[in-house]
Amino acid sequence: MVSSLTKSVIKFTSKLNPISVGTKFFPTNSLETEYVELFNYTQTILFEIEKAEITSDTILENLVRDVGAENLPKDYTFHELKPAENKIEEYALVSNIVMGSDRYFYIELPYPSRLINIFVKIIENERGEIVEKTATELVAKMLSKNDAIRVAIELIGIGLSEGVQVISAVGMTGAASIERAIHYTQSVGSFPGIAFTKLGGEYALVFDSPFLLEESRPVDLENYLFIDLIDSTKFISKNGRNQLVELMTGIKNFIETECDGELEGYREGGDDFIARFPSKDLAIRAGLDAAWFALDNGAKIRAGIGRSRREAGERAQMVDDLKSSSPLSLVIFELANGLYAYNIPSEFSRTLINLVENEKAKLIGIFIFVFLFAYLMSVIGLGVFSFVGVIIALVYAIII
Repeated sequence: MVSSLTKSVIKFTSKLNPISVGTKFFPTNSLETEYVELFNYTQTILFEIEKAEITSDTILENLVRDVGAENLPKDYTFHELKPAENKIEEYALVSNIVMGSDRYFYIELPYPSRLINIFVKIIENERGEIVEKTATELVAKMLSKNDAIRVAIELIGIGLSEGVQVISAVGMTGAASIERAIHYTQSVGSFPGIAFTKLGGEYALVFDSPFLLEESRPVDLENYLFIDLIDSTKFISKNGRNQLVELMTGIKNFIETECDGELEGYREGGDDFIARFPSKDLAIRAGLDAAWFALDNGAKIRAGIGRSRREAGERAQMVDDLKSSSPLSLVIFELANGLYAYNIPSEFSRTLINLVENEKAKLIGIFIFVFLFAYLMSVIGLGVFSFVGVIIALVYAIII
């Protein structure tokens, strides 16, 4: 990670607030290592465009939206077991992007019951995978945290209707979900409910009275990615239209084969398209890979992620309204109730970051050179040519 000086330089040049450069996420397998190396090699910047206000109220609002009000009973209590910090942790975001949205959840019954076999069938019908099963416990893997919470609520309701108090918890791994269930009972007691994390905090829904949902259904939340090549006319003029087709086809193929994306409105030879994804983390991942791939081919993209085609397109177009000195290659998305963006810096920006971070002596020397050159030009009456010193310094910084 970088120093506060580097962040100040980035903020000054981009007019945006940088949260991080690269990532602190620690990889544990080859896929994670590949992504972490890309984040750090390209010095990918996470910007805060509109700050999220993270409180218990907003956590609950987002939960109801994501799980679906129709999948929640009228009577429940919302507990904050551990408050979330009112900030975005970049490594948690990277973790979700790389590791995906699937989550484990744990179910515990107070004593052996036939319900355990009913629960297995419900989980499997919801496209869940049973990992462990005993007479009183289940560990399952669901496609997303929201699905895990939704199905757990359904199972808790069935348990209450049978007079059985069901305790559940969701975690990144099976062990994490079991540990969270233990913390839940220590904090709340042996009441039927489900514990989960949101944005670094730990929360629980507790159900005090029996309920049965009419039918628990996944919330149909669409995730669209809008991608547009920045200044495609200039790119074609420099590289030719065939190179544009090759670039966009490469992005298209990756989205379809690696990110489960479905392209809409793509025309060969065009410089933009929209794709739909089953989850937001896949959409962000596709946007990042597209931006990295474009940068490797001498291009920049603007990308937006939203719940509708229009929202995704509007977020991509925000790039044009930013006050940065040059167009930024951004992937803009919503997080909590704020707006954030990943930026793939240009070669010049990465050189500047490297100078500030690792070669402060050279940077100081460059500033002294520029100052003396400008002073000398002004003394001999050629002050208008002072910019030449800046150009010489930049060329030196890049090639040495």
